[in-house]
Amino acid sequence: MIILTIDLLKANLAAIERSIDGARAHAPGGQPPRLLIASKYFTVDDMALLDAAGIRLVGENRAEGLEEKWLRWNRSFEFHFIGHLQSRKARQVLPFVSLIHSVESLSLVEELNRRTDMPVKVLLEVNISGEESKYGILPAAAEAFLDRAAAYERVMFTGLMTMAPLVDDPEASRPVFRSLRELRDHLGTIFTGRYELTELSMGMSSDYEVAVEEGATIVRVGSALFSGA
Repeated sequence: MIILTIDLLKANLAAIERSIDGARAHAPGGQPPRLLIASKYFTVDDMALLDAAGIRLVGENRAEGLEEKWLRWNRSFEFHFIGHLQSRKARQVLPFVSLIHSVESLSLVEELNRRTDMPVKVLLEVNISGEESKYGILPAAAEAFLDRAAAYERVMFTGLMTMAPLVDDPEASRPVFRSLRELRDHLGTIFTGRYELTELSMGMSSDYEVAVEEGATIVRVGSALFSGA
């Protein structure tokens, strides 16, 4: 059983933040990336540890349980949705998050547009590596996808997200992150006036430093919090 104390959590967070600061020296520039903590590792009660440690941005992977956490903790945290989202579960997520990282189908875009009266911010999930086991559209399909999605005026794409392959050497993820940044920059020019594609959600516990060096604006960290637990 893994036991995470507040002291260990604070120490690990401080180490992660130092690593991010170091990686920024090699980044393309811009604002510091936001550190998102994957809250699937924490029960509703255990979220108190994150609150005490000063975390303010969390990401949920599952629609089930999101409402309970939000009702308890929405005054402490900003919630994002970072897991795969099926169209039929959009209604379980929409009221409780400020950003959905994992949009990859027009059926989901249509459902989100139908379920809200207010603009909803989302990221386009792109399968840069082309792995069959991963969700996301292929890079070559991104422009056509966004062009068709533009008809749904309440769904606002603000950037791109990807998941790199699981590898032992974080450097192996660099081409994936660089390709996502280059794709974002290309699409941002094409869709000027419709979308402001500023976000790059990329990098996890094993490779977030490389992602920061390649321009990540949001890094998603979870298991790194438990180092030494």
